[in-house]
Amino acid sequence: MTELGLPKTILACLFDLDGVITKTAVVHAAAWKRTFDDFLRARDGDGFRPFDDADDYARYVDGLPRADGVRSFLASRGVRLPEGTPDDPPDLNTVQGLGNRKNELLLDLIRTDGVEAYDGTLRYVEAVRAHGLRTAVVSSSANCRDILRSVGAESLFDVRVDGVVATERRLPGKPRPDTFLAAAKDLGVQPSAAAVFEDALAGMDAGRSGHFGYVVGVDRVGHGAELLAHGADIVVRDLSELEDRA
Repeated sequence: MTELGLPKTILACLFDLDGVITKTAVVHAAAWKRTFDDFLRARDGDGFRPFDDADDYARYVDGLPRADGVRSFLASRGVRLPEGTPDDPPDLNTVQGLGNRKNELLLDLIRTDGVEAYDGTLRYVEAVRAHGLRTAVVSSSANCRDILRSVGAESLFDVRVDGVVATERRLPGKPRPDTFLAAAKDLGVQPSAAAVFEDALAGMDAGRSGHFGYVVGVDRVGHGAELLAHGADIVVRDLSELEDRA
């Protein structure tokens, strides 16, 4: 291991955004909860079963592209909706409409409360770059660039593969490894020479199936055992711990 807590063969680091770089996972969970609870309440009445912003979020939507998250959670409740189109209004009960409603709520929350970065992650990324390793941010969020700019972190990453880039290149999202593989290719390294940093179970699956050199699970909510079960080589509560373990 190097003093960064990584195998010596690692030449690049691929970081997820929400829950790893920024404290936006809880904001995403809140937006999903309101979206799904409003939909389920209207559909099932006061006896509806609410969206669990811990368990349901981790199992069905965390790390997935927006529309995939809608499909995944609704399927868990035996609900199927028409697909709709990307420009569906947010009050239309289609997959795309619910996804747009979630994004509208997310942006409202971000505008109201702002965005914070994890200081331990930013220090770790700076340390990684100081040691000559290349860096990328890999996120399913279409708001990735604006969020990075809001916390002054855009310049810390050589490559960005986010929801916008994935749509342009027609890359399937996590748990498929394609976005991480694209980031490694853009950085000029083989997957075996890249480390993945993720807090989502879907991200762990992507890291494992993409055969990356090292997969770091970031446990912000107490699901370390599940991160390990889904393919993490190591689990930490904060990236600052990696230097402590080196």
